[in-house]
Amino acid sequence: MTTIARDSRRMPIRILLQTTIPPTEDDWNIGRFSLLREYLNSLVHDEGGPLCEVTARNRAQNETGDDPILSKLDNSEFDELWLFAVDAGNGLSVKDCEGITRFRQRGGGILATRDHQDLGSSICTIGGIGAAHFFHSQNPDPDEARRSPDDQDTPSISWPNYHSGSNGDYQPITAVAPVHELLRSASSPAGSFEYFPAHPHEGGVGVPQGEAHARVIATGVSKATNRPFNLVVAFESADDKHGNKLGRGVAESSFHHFVDYNWDVDQGGPSFLLEPPGDGIKREPKKLEDIKNYVRNLALWLSPH
Repeated sequence: MTTIARDSRRMPIRILLQTTIPPTEDDWNIGRFSLLREYLNSLVHDEGGPLCEVTARNRAQNETGDDPILSKLDNSEFDELWLFAVDAGNGLSVKDCEGITRFRQRGGGILATRDHQDLGSSICTIGGIGAAHFFHSQNPDPDEARRSPDDQDTPSISWPNYHSGSNGDYQPITAVAPVHELLRSASSPAGSFEYFPAHPHEGGVGVPQGEAHARVIATGVSKATNRPFNLVVAFESADDKHGNKLGRGVAESSFHHFVDYNWDVDQGGPSFLLEPPGDGIKREPKKLEDIKNYVRNLALWLSPH
């Protein structure tokens, strides 16, 4: 279990689970994150009350083309935004990104995750955390040697597309020393979580140039090329140049670490999925506790302090 302490007020952490697409049945809509939502809603603090209060929604659009919640997120009562960027590059308006940026400036915590190539590239302009995401056409990896395909089995998907394994399988992860509190596990001999759900083509993340308060905390290894790649970048709370106390943040390489299909392939996925799933999670369901306890750690760590 987590070693992260919750403060004594015992009010539930108010979390917004949000996609960057409108309700679309045959896509990664918010309904495909139901196991994550249910797990967060099941968590309790040590006095027995609910740890989290979760709102889950897809993107909506008002008459000006902005999401009415995201564009004014800094004026909301949410403590955290868990943003699943599942769009083709046009999932957030300028005002949406500005609202999310102001949300972090007033102390809100943000998890921002995407996937391969340009999937989710609309998050590039979110203040600070957006720059940690490297895409194909926007904000490419500064290491030019990484601007080449990694996954070889799906030629229609280009870089970044790190092959960590089949959907439905696990990937071993390495906690970068010193082990960040998000990854600490008292039940693991290694002292840290060891497994994440795998995905055939994860995206690229890294520490933005000049960012002094972020570091890579977890890496994986490609099963296609044996190249290591970054899984998680953590941003600590810090004062910005305007005197704002920024909330904590996490940039993650793939939303597939959290989606129903990668926790239980029997939940199914969109029809455009081409790769056959694995059965690792079915065979060894106990290992799924790592990602669940990591989720609990995220909820606690991202909460404003």
